[in-house]
Amino acid sequence: MSFLLVLSAPSGGGKTTLAKALLAARPDTAYSVSATTREPRPGETHGKEYYFLTRLEFERRVQGGEFLEWAEYAGNLYGTLRSEIERILGAGKHAVLDIEVQGARQVRKSFADAVHVFVLPPSVTVLLERLQGRGAMAQDVKQTRLRTAVEELGAVGEYDYVVINDQLDRAVTQVAALLDAEGLRPRREGLAEMVFAMRRDLARVAGTALVTD
Repeated sequence: MSFLLVLSAPSGGGKTTLAKALLAARPDTAYSVSATTREPRPGETHGKEYYFLTRLEFERRVQGGEFLEWAEYAGNLYGTLRSEIERILGAGKHAVLDIEVQGARQVRKSFADAVHVFVLPPSVTVLLERLQGRGAMAQDVKQTRLRTAVEELGAVGEYDYVVINDQLDRAVTQVAALLDAEGLRPRREGLAEMVFAMRRDLARVAGTALVTD
């Protein structure tokens, strides 16, 4: 069965890099493109990295109930369109979503069977280096990201799994293993009905009554 995989991390934690590597390694996964009101960075394309929307258009879609989740982060709005998840799951693939903690909390209310993974950097030093590696950043923006990271790290206990992103290949292998293991859980839609039918047919052949709760 296919399900929704949610990856979260503090800014600089490497969740987007991990998501891209997982997608490259697993043909049964597809990336859920988020929408945002922030300006595109050099090389980013509408519909690929993000759906870049004006704030007015974003808010209109929120009012229309088109978002599975949305949140404001560092002065910009980010969200997941329901149509993206439906498209991927409808194709029989796992939907991979990398979002912030606020958004993940909203997803839990709508997708009880989603698998939530928190991606941790190996150390504070590495986290700061990754933030610095993103190029010029206004001091107030940097401080906002750091304060937000402090709060987000406190949400680790809300997640199903934690993966430390110290070596990308190893982190991808661990998340891939989680996908395989979660796919074996008795969560598939229609599974209860299928098992009941099997028990009924076996009971008929065995000439015994089927006992149900």
